This record gives sequence, C-alpha cells and structure tokens, in this order.
Amino acid sequence: MSSKAVPNAELLARLGDEPGYSVPAHPAPIDVYLASNEGRPAANLSAPERWLPAAHELARYPDHSQLTRALAEKLGVREAELLVTAGADDALFRACTRALGPGREAVVPSPTFEMISRYVELAHGTLVEIDWTESGFPLAETVAAINENTGLLVVVSPNNPTGQIISAEELLELSRAAKNALFILDLAYNEFAEADLTELALTLDNVVILRTLSKAWGLAGLRVGYAVGPQALIRALASAGNPYPVSRLSLALAEARFRDDRDDMDDYVAAARRERVELAATCQSLGLRALESHANFVFARSERSVWIRDALAGLGIGIRIFPGRARLEDALRITCPGEQRAFSRVTFALQTALQPQAILWDMDGVLADVSRSFRRAIHETAKSYGVELPANAIDRAKAEGGANDDWELTQRLLEAEGVRAELNEVTERFEQRYQGTPETPGLYREERVLPSRESLEQLAGRLPMAIVTGRPRSDAERFLADHDLVELFPVVICREDAPLKPDPAPVTLALEKLEVERAWMLGDTPDDVRAAKRAGVVPLGVLDFELTDEADRREGAEFEAMSAALLGAGAARVITRMSELEELL
Repeated sequence: MSSKAVPNAELLARLGDEPGYSVPAHPAPIDVYLASNEGRPAANLSAPERWLPAAHELARYPDHSQLTRALAEKLGVREAELLVTAGADDALFRACTRALGPGREAVVPSPTFEMISRYVELAHGTLVEIDWTESGFPLAETVAAINENTGLLVVVSPNNPTGQIISAEELLELSRAAKNALFILDLAYNEFAEADLTELALTLDNVVILRTLSKAWGLAGLRVGYAVGPQALIRALASAGNPYPVSRLSLALAEARFRDDRDDMDDYVAAARRERVELAATCQSLGLRALESHANFVFARSERSVWIRDALAGLGIGIRIFPGRARLEDALRITCPGEQRAFSRVTFALQTALQPQAILWDMDGVLADVSRSFRRAIHETAKSYGVELPANAIDRAKAEGGANDDWELTQRLLEAEGVRAELNEVTERFEQRYQGTPETPGLYREERVLPSRESLEQLAGRLPMAIVTGRPRSDAERFLADHDLVELFPVVICREDAPLKPDPAPVTLALEKLEVERAWMLGDTPDDVRAAKRAGVVPLGVLDFELTDEADRREGAEFEAMSAALLGAGAARVITRMSELEELL
C-alpha cells in the first residue's frame, strides 16, 4: 500500500528535488560489471558463514576495535588515528560536514569523484573547481584558489574517473598552501598506483587520508572504508557521523579478508596493472584517446563513447559513461576485471563495436516486409479455426521469446485461445495461405524489400553480409531471387542448417561461412537478439524498419513495448532506418 499523503509545496521547496545518486545504465542484461570499479570478488570468502558472528553478537551494537587495530597495525599508526567508516564516502561526507558551512569553500580539482560536489552542497559550502586537465596536475591553479575562506581541499589520487595522480612534491606544496584548511587525500585506488603517498601524507598535520576495502580488496558490497590522520582531526570526523557506521557482519568479513587474503588482493592488483596497459593500447589502436592510468580502470575519450557503452552492453559488458557531466561528455571508463576470460571478452567486444567485419541480417521484418505475408498467414490460419487473434498477439508472443517458427507460433496462439490443433494440420493450413493454391495466389507475393537497393549495395560494398533466418531455404532463396538480392548475400543460413534462434548456432555458422570473427546483427525479435549476443555478435534491434505506410507501423504504446522487449533481451540499440545503421558504422 502506497502513501496518499502529499507534502505541501513549501516543504518540498525547502527539501529540494535533487535526484539521488545513480549510474546511467543500459537496460541490457549485464554479466561482466565494469562500470563501478569494484574489485575482483574475494577468492576466500566464498563460504562467508564461517566468518559470521554468533547470534548473540548480532544482538549487540557493532564493535570496530578489531578491524581498527588490524588496519592501524598495518599502517603503523595509533588506533586513535584511524576511524572505520561506512565506505570512504562516509568519511568524505563527515569531512565536508565538519569543514564547511555558509561562506566556506571547498577547493576540488575536477573532474573527480562526483559525490564530492554533492557533499559540499549538503554541507552548505561553496564548491571551487579547478580544471584537472589531461596534461598533469594543476598545482599552480589549485594553490592560487586557496584563500582565507578555504575550509576544505580534496584531491583524489589516483583520480576517479581519469586515473591520474599527484606527486610527492605536489602533495607537500598543497599541504603548505592549505595549512589552515582540512586537506582530504582520497587514496581509494592507492593499491594500484606504483608510488604510495601514504607514508608521506601521515607526516602532514592537516592531511587526512581516505582508504577503502571496496576496490583492491573486492568488498564494495560491505561498505567498509576508513580515515587515517592526526588524532585531533580523526576525533573531529568521528563526532560528525553515526556512532556505529558499519554493521557487525561487514566488520567480521572485512577483518577476515584483510587478515587472511592479502595474497589474493595482491594478485588482483598485479592483474589489473597488466590489463590497464593492454586495455589502453587496445583503445588507442581503435582510435580512442586513452590516458595513462594508475588505478584499476582505463579512462578514454571518443566521440562514439555512447555507442561503445551500448554495444558492449549488448554483449553483456557494463562500462561507464558520463552523460551531462561537464568535461566528460565524450568520456568512458572501463574497469579492469583482473580475470583473463572477462578481459578477453572486453577487448574483443571493443573491437567488435568499432571494427565489425560483417553485417548479419534476420530476414522477416528486417530485410523483408512480412506484415502482409507471414503475419497475415498466422491470422488467416487462426480464422480457419474460428479464432480472431488480437491485433498485437504476434508482437506479444515474439516479445516473450521462443517464437521464431511461425508454424509453432500459430499453434501456440490457437492454444492460448482454447483451440487444440495438431502441428501438421496447422502447418498445412498456414502453407496453403502463404504458398498459395491453384485457386488462390500465395501471400508471399505481397512481400517487399524494406531497405532500398542502393543502401544495401553501399553496405555490401563496405562489409560482407549474410542472412540468418528461420525460413526454409526454398522460401528464403525465392525471396532473394525475386528481389534480385542474391549477389548481396553470399551466405544464407536457414532452418535446415542449424537450430532456430535463440540458439546461437546459426549465427556462429554464418560467421564461419563468411570467414570472419566480429559482426553486428540486425533482428526484430528478442530471439534474434539473444542468439546474436550468445554468439558474441553485437545485436541491433529493428522495429518498423523503413516502413512508410502508417497502417503498417506500430502504434506508440506497441512500439515502446516491443522496443523495451528488444533492449531488455540485450539489443545494443533499436533502429528504424538504414541511415541509423550507417551512422553507427
């Protein structure tokens, strides 16, 4: 039951309507998560129950002393100089709360971690952003921005999202310049950097270091971080937040990971360092401008960043783009998975997105307009059994998947209406209408080619093309011959050649016949999309492709529903025109 209460306008105005933090995501199913820089899953916590506290301990407020002690011992500091927090974000918010207020400024080299600006605003401070360009840290500009109103200086190194770092000399100069301000040095990605600033930073009396177990340690789901620095500053941060910020469960698992799994963490760090070099080189070879990264990700710029995000999502890989963020409109960020199989998928996906070697076509609804042939044959076959199918029944069935055989689909639609019929009989009635009889012309004669001949010839001149269809070979070859398309499609995979989609076998066979590895595929059903994705081919959904007759086009709600079904199945994009395909290429 939802609340019916509506707050008044004055209250809402006072609270504001700023949306909560969320990462813009593609709706495709993702199984390789490289958008948020989480570390590789902890190898030795696969059975967490052995680390869990006893029930009587869970009834008590958490005690962070053991984890505090372990972290402090590793860093060589006193326990009073370290504060365990709910992720490094919690420590950062505490710092903003303590150091800022009306008239107080936070100097922040940007672009950087996007929550910093939010926390500054919530603390009623003024954000002073310094452009951190790609040519090096803006030391002079940052120092010049520090004045008597500066309450806080925040530097993230390695920086998120760019992976850039500051040097020891720059750290010292910043600390001197900000001697009357709290200097937050966010080292969330410190494990991945070759140079560690921790020891130096601990000698500076205005610097608080932020660290986390979310990245290198692979515990982002636990939300455990910590702040370390002079005791007086740590005490100030401790009083600026909740007294029990981290749950007892998280503390227990974090302590076990930190105590027992350093070798596993080190192995991930080494893998991420290797991968970021190779990934940056791959990006460069594909025309992206990749920065040298000191973190567990690669930051790159490209006019095609949105397409790259979409294409990789179509292959089950999630990466990060930054729509609407100043200085980052053309940027993308890819986390290094630290695992060879996933990394190989990423590099192959990038090459497929930007350098396809072929275009694969479903036939019905993509190359061929079947609104007056196959679709009409389904409706007329149903009528022969006394069933008037709803207008959108075929779309609904296609959206559900497993509907690439029109004979079986017709039988299924009849059963949904309470009519049981043998498949052989349904097929015979369907074929009488589609193929025709001596008395009645076949509905196949109503089919036409959707894209123009000119656009198909231009595309075939750029890339080899193949048909991957569930039609019988005789029907597919007749359509191509009737419309003079045979020479444009040297490979035609039909129902006799491989299992029907969503099985990837027909798509894989088309790649083999074309002697290519990387391709895009156009299809109008979730089955087409799933088959392409499973074969490692970028899936493009197609709806109302090149249709000009309004009577043949889906209504708005139907179009949106089918588009959502295609994207939800994994389509990188949904297109309606050849010009959209040409733009992507």
